[in-house]
Amino acid sequence: MREYTEYFKKWEEKIGAFIEIDEKAIENSGFKGAGKATSEMAGEKSEKKHVAGLPFAVKDNIAVKGRSISCGSKLLENVKSPYTATAVKKLEAQGAWVIGKTNLDEFGMGSSTDNSALKKTNNPWDANRVAGGSSGGSAAAVAAGLVPFALGTDTGGSIRQPAAFCGVVGLKPTYGAVSRFGLVAYASSLETAGVLADSVERCRVVFSIIRGKDENDQTSVEAPAKAPKPEERSGAPRIIGVLPAESVAKAIAAVAGGGADSEQALFIAAQAATLEEEVRKSFETAKKNLAALGHTLVDVEIPSLKYGVPAYYAIAAAEASANLARFDGIRYGKRPDWAENPDDLIDKAREAGFGSEVKLRILLGAFVLRSGFQDRYYLRAQRIRAGIRRNFEALLGGADYAGDGVRCDAVLLPVFPTRAFDRGPSTLSPFAQKAADLYTCCANLAGLPALSFPASVENGLPVGVQLLGRAFAESTLLDIVDGYEKAHPFPHPSGYEPFWD
Repeated sequence: MREYTEYFKKWEEKIGAFIEIDEKAIENSGFKGAGKATSEMAGEKSEKKHVAGLPFAVKDNIAVKGRSISCGSKLLENVKSPYTATAVKKLEAQGAWVIGKTNLDEFGMGSSTDNSALKKTNNPWDANRVAGGSSGGSAAAVAAGLVPFALGTDTGGSIRQPAAFCGVVGLKPTYGAVSRFGLVAYASSLETAGVLADSVERCRVVFSIIRGKDENDQTSVEAPAKAPKPEERSGAPRIIGVLPAESVAKAIAAVAGGGADSEQALFIAAQAATLEEEVRKSFETAKKNLAALGHTLVDVEIPSLKYGVPAYYAIAAAEASANLARFDGIRYGKRPDWAENPDDLIDKAREAGFGSEVKLRILLGAFVLRSGFQDRYYLRAQRIRAGIRRNFEALLGGADYAGDGVRCDAVLLPVFPTRAFDRGPSTLSPFAQKAADLYTCCANLAGLPALSFPASVENGLPVGVQLLGRAFAESTLLDIVDGYEKAHPFPHPSGYEPFWD
């Protein structure tokens, strides 16, 4: 459709969501009525959304045969994937088509998508602000209406944070619920492929298609028989635990430091965890609206949460330093014009190909894995990780769905302490951005599902909150937010047009 093609090009020029675009797919997309099927149920007509005939976008660290797989890095800028990821195959089998590959922070390392070596992605609500990261390109494309849904990856909040910044739905599934085959690994034990969508129902349908065990991925599993099924909907009132953000910031500030530098770092971390006034207001709005829908809200505490960020970065950096060792400029990727020997070739390829954030995390990971330092940093982080998982399981129940004593059906907490930040002098420092991952990284450490959704618009920008749930209980989270969306329809940026039902 010419109308959609012009709309797409106009928005893409403004936000820069895509690294690679399939022009032919754009020309064949945007048909009114796509994504809807009519069926007869109980003698009445009903409509159920599906993905047939819909275009979708894929983050450029997820493989699509013959397409870019740059990971936002100069090192892989011209590399094409020789195969297709399982999650993408499942969607294509249902009639959806890939319209392009979206921008990301290099190898998924960042909170703004400004760490991409190839381009910057702007927020559709305000082009002077970031789209979030690392799945910022996917979130921006959905928010602008260029695609109804997109695939992203979440290692420490990389789906939920850009979803919150751009005002869309972002689902990080349970670890193992979706195959990681075809996903370029950053931190293998933490990351999972997930969904960014324009509605809860769309997110539910996409997740129901891509989930399930895959013989190509030994970390993938089928959900337990007792776990709720995505296709089974329930509007029943739930018990939702609320994690007060103020208590988290105070807990960080109260942690004893190891000297002036450590105390200063803790002070900055506590500040970074303190909610911006607009975010605080939106969080309170979400609580009030959920209570009005019949849900019971109770205050809860996660004692080990304050250690989540250092544990997350120790583990993620350690795994990144091992995973990124394969990128050497020999087997694939850019290589220097000349080198004296293989070691020199590798050094020059990585020096020119990796950005500063990637180098920093590789060095940090190599440090925490050094002989004599593993016990002090890496293994201690793994113990903290186990403690965080136990804290959440005490509230939500375990992955085996056995036993009683479950206190909550979900836990409500902020996604990020600020709205989408700008690129001016007031922007968050790299350290503050990492400290602000506190609210998202713990779902990855515990391997639990989490769903981000727009709670309100404050001073012209969307603010997202998130729900964490029991392992394989994505359906419970989707049910809660589906009711919220029906009562409080999700917003769109100025200039947004819907091209699909």
